[in-house]
Amino acid sequence: MKGYHIKGGRVLSGKIETSGAKNAALPILAASVMTKGENTLLSCPQISDVDSMISILTALGCKVRWEDGLLSVVADGIRGCRIPDHMMKEMRSSVFLAGSLLGRCGEAVISNPGGCDIGKRPIDIHIDGLRRLGAHIWQTDENIVLKAGRLRGAKIRLAYPSVGATENLMLAAIAAEGLTEIENSAKEPEIVDLQNYINCCGGRVMGAGSGTITVEGGIKLHGCQYRILPDRIEAGTYLLMALATGGEIMLEGIGREYLDSLLQILDGGGYRIRCSETGIWAKACGFERINCMIRTAPYPGFPTDLQPQMTAFLTKNGKGSIIEENIFEKRLEYAKELKKMGADIEISEKQVIIKDNHILCGVPVAAKDLRGGAALMIAGLMADGYTDIADTKYIKRGYSRPIDKIRALGGEIIEYDC
Repeated sequence: MKGYHIKGGRVLSGKIETSGAKNAALPILAASVMTKGENTLLSCPQISDVDSMISILTALGCKVRWEDGLLSVVADGIRGCRIPDHMMKEMRSSVFLAGSLLGRCGEAVISNPGGCDIGKRPIDIHIDGLRRLGAHIWQTDENIVLKAGRLRGAKIRLAYPSVGATENLMLAAIAAEGLTEIENSAKEPEIVDLQNYINCCGGRVMGAGSGTITVEGGIKLHGCQYRILPDRIEAGTYLLMALATGGEIMLEGIGREYLDSLLQILDGGGYRIRCSETGIWAKACGFERINCMIRTAPYPGFPTDLQPQMTAFLTKNGKGSIIEENIFEKRLEYAKELKKMGADIEISEKQVIIKDNHILCGVPVAAKDLRGGAALMIAGLMADGYTDIADTKYIKRGYSRPIDKIRALGGEIIEYDC
């Protein structure tokens, strides 16, 4: 097991080039299963979740290679529709392959997906939607089996705007005869990116980002060259990291629209923010104070994937703030680790209340999930003394070269064997 050893108290300042988005890359890789010919993906993040998806694609018969920073995928030789159980359990996003394999092969065999333990994430919305498209689905003790001799377009209204279900149904609908309309669909930028990729491959998808997506099915997809959109969660993490230490940062390759809900809070607290179409600059001047109520919500609301990082940030100058988690019921586990560091916070079932602002102290803590681990990195960098974060495999699931990027900003961090 690996850990990070962090020396706190350094001001982080500098430039960061934003990586491609984890939450866009994974469904796009799943969608590549439905194409013929080569796909070349630019800005694909080099993270362990992408490595896990590559392992699954290779096991299914795809040819995948990294070359000069580009990821090439050729799915012509797919020879199976069963995702190995141990691979499914490594990463929740492997569930996207249910829709694409069903569309490509007429069959898919998956197990319940794994990933971070942040609460119940049932896939019943996925299954209900796929059934509406004509899939026959049954569950055994170990597996979920999906079969469809013929998929047909349908009008589907999601019970909740689930990102994963929206993406899965978009992929299956590509192979369905006729028109599919997905109402109450998720509006996240990553949904728009998946639509743009599919259309670049010759598909006809409209409405992503609006809440109603229309897919014209029965169109064969070809490979393409495509640049993945910037990772708004990575960008937000490094932004908070720099400001938490009293620093200044230039995030390159990302515009304000991706982080507007966060930037509005920082603007209101006195932080200096300037944005262009291709970059975000932010600076802390030492007099900033935030007192706010944050409720996580589907896009364009405040993202659940930035909630832990924001909580860590607010322990410095967010006295009186309340952070409410409305997406995942176990996403507050990291807050117990912040308390070990001296954070004066109160944790309830779904809220963290910043009672007072204290200087944190470096102590041994453990990452329990991806974004909680990122929150502990922020806490460690602004704490007095040394912080050891155990089990950093979670952090590597979603952050490309975090040690290099933190050092580039002036932070002190090394990796060690726990």
